[in-house]
Amino acid sequence: MQTIDEVQQEIIEEFSLYDDWMDKYALIIEQGNALPPLDEKYKTPENIIEGCQSRVWLQTEFREGRLLFQAESDAIIVKGLLALVLRVFNDRTPDEIIGNDLRFMKEIGLTDHLSPTRSNGLLSVIRQIRFYAIAYKTKAEKAE
Repeated sequence: MQTIDEVQQEIIEEFSLYDDWMDKYALIIEQGNALPPLDEKYKTPENIIEGCQSRVWLQTEFREGRLLFQAESDAIIVKGLLALVLRVFNDRTPDEIIGNDLRFMKEIGLTDHLSPTRSNGLLSVIRQIRFYAIAYKTKAEKAE
């Protein structure tokens, strides 16, 4: 399995193939289209991420010391952004998630090309993922 840094470098290299932001947005949409659909049973108020302009659901499972995420959005760009974040953070230990920053977003220029509301929504998703990592780590430590 690739490290978080290796996955981020892979994303950076994929985006570096395009100079035009329309092409980069097409790549983001393509990533979202490849994201498996979230089962309707997980589209609950508890799984909605607050702070997002569009509806975003994030379902989390902690299995064998690793966090497994599923996500979906009703907006195609946001769904693609979710796919990128999950590529980096899915199937990781809490320590891996807590100890790594998402540098790929800045390096591909994403932070400069998202609207403020979309940026805030994406940050809300990342904060929620980190919150789950901290919560599951704490729960696992108490169980020991």
